[in-house]
Amino acid sequence: MYSIIGLLVLFLDIFAIVKIIQSSASGSEKILWILGVLIFPFVGMIIWFITGPGGKKM
Repeated sequence: MYSIIGLLVLFLDIFAIVKIIQSSASGSEKILWILGVLIFPFVGMIIWFITGPGGKKM
């Protein structure tokens, strides 16, 4: 069960990183977003999906 959840989080993190790289954000913003997703895999991914480049601005 935990391995399925881990694989799902890994897949979504990779998807988020690819989307960050493809975004129109500046280079430094991309680096910060990627670091956030890598350092905080689950929380960083959720924050990026909500507020990240191309996401809804709060």
